[in-house]
Amino acid sequence: MSVDWSQIEIFKGIDLNDSFVLNWDQDGDSLVFDLDASIWPESEYYSKPVEGEYACYRKATLIFTNVKNISGLRNIESVIPTIDPDGSIDYGEIETFCLTSSGFKLSGDFGLVTIQGGEFTFEIHT
Repeated sequence: MSVDWSQIEIFKGIDLNDSFVLNWDQDGDSLVFDLDASIWPESEYYSKPVEGEYACYRKATLIFTNVKNISGLRNIESVIPTIDPDGSIDYGEIETFCLTSSGFKLSGDFGLVTIQGGEFTFEIHT
């Protein structure tokens, strides 16, 4: 069993493949990704994009809690960030994210990550 993120209601109007990873931190049985989330009109959090951008971007957090094991996560210090012309830094996008029968799988510049057990929440910061 595997369910792609795009089939999960909480991500309606959110494009993870166009959302930028700003940071990640593993602490015990939790893993947190800070994102600049790409938000589209289908989302209740959508607002008109700022000039020069084609999507609405808002800070968001993808949080995994009560996990049994995390493998494949790269140390943030080992990943070369992208530095935008305005000086902002990001670590690419979430390329894949799916729910599996035993937990979750994600991939991006942060690694090919397998999370066993746990649950996740996704929060848009307004």
